[in-house]
Amino acid sequence: MEIDAKFIVMLMIGAAVFAGVQGLSGLFTVATQKQQVNRRLKVGEKIEGISALVIELRKQRGLTAAGARSDRLRWLSNLIVASGLPYDQRKWITYAVGAAMVLGIGAGIMLRSPIAAVAGALAGGVLLPLGFLKYMANKRNGALGYQLPQALDIIVRSLEAGHPVPAAVALVGREMSDPIGTEFGMAADEIAYGATLEQAVERMAERCQHADVDLFAATVRLQEKTGGNLTGLLKLNANTVRDRHKMRLKIKAASSEGRASAMILTAAPFIALGIIVMIAPNFYGDVINEPMVKYGLAGLGFWVFLGNLIMRRMIDMRL
Repeated sequence: MEIDAKFIVMLMIGAAVFAGVQGLSGLFTVATQKQQVNRRLKVGEKIEGISALVIELRKQRGLTAAGARSDRLRWLSNLIVASGLPYDQRKWITYAVGAAMVLGIGAGIMLRSPIAAVAGALAGGVLLPLGFLKYMANKRNGALGYQLPQALDIIVRSLEAGHPVPAAVALVGREMSDPIGTEFGMAADEIAYGATLEQAVERMAERCQHADVDLFAATVRLQEKTGGNLTGLLKLNANTVRDRHKMRLKIKAASSEGRASAMILTAAPFIALGIIVMIAPNFYGDVINEPMVKYGLAGLGFWVFLGNLIMRRMIDMRL
């Protein structure tokens, strides 16, 4: 059996490219993780004094200097805090205005309608930023649930080694990546600033808005009021959080078929409409201005929206 030399060369080139891509991916991943770990530490390098550091970290989370949320648009303030993104009001307004202008002008030019331009501007300036914040909040929420058992294990081992509780909390803030590292780091800074462990953990639970973090805060409150072995309680807490995370994954797997069906059924009408408009523009173009056609399309859009709500309720299982 003869082996072609060209085939060997191409195989070696393919292997080299694959190895190079894997190496670059590994370097990028490590660099990203390192940047995430040092994100809070970089803020600490630029600011002197624990009080100034606590205030700056709170401002970057969209909180006031006292650690409270804005009373106006409370739901938006909760969403900003839950997303974990560095809050810069001027930048965010600039991005929202830019997105509104781009989508508004684009929709107006494509559809040649001032109503479409206004709808595009609203979608770009309001719906798109809110959707992005919601996506980042959900992503951060999932990462918190995944990292919390590891953080509790670090605290337990630190306490078993004889360290005090504030030192164990600060250890998590130094050693773990975002988002859990930043949250525990802020709690450690607040303890150093003068807050009690119970107050710092309670504020962390308010920032995270996660059921497992609420359970951890309740465990600390229980130990502070009634006493007992904190190490044993945190071990039990870590096991409970792991079991709940496994159950969430099982629910996600069990409802995957429903989610896929919902996405397909939602996308199919719009894909079909787009193909028809591209292939035969006059198919709807000759009758699109008829009142009955407009009412019919609006009714179909409402039924699609209602069907999505029903399917979401069917597959949205929470612990």
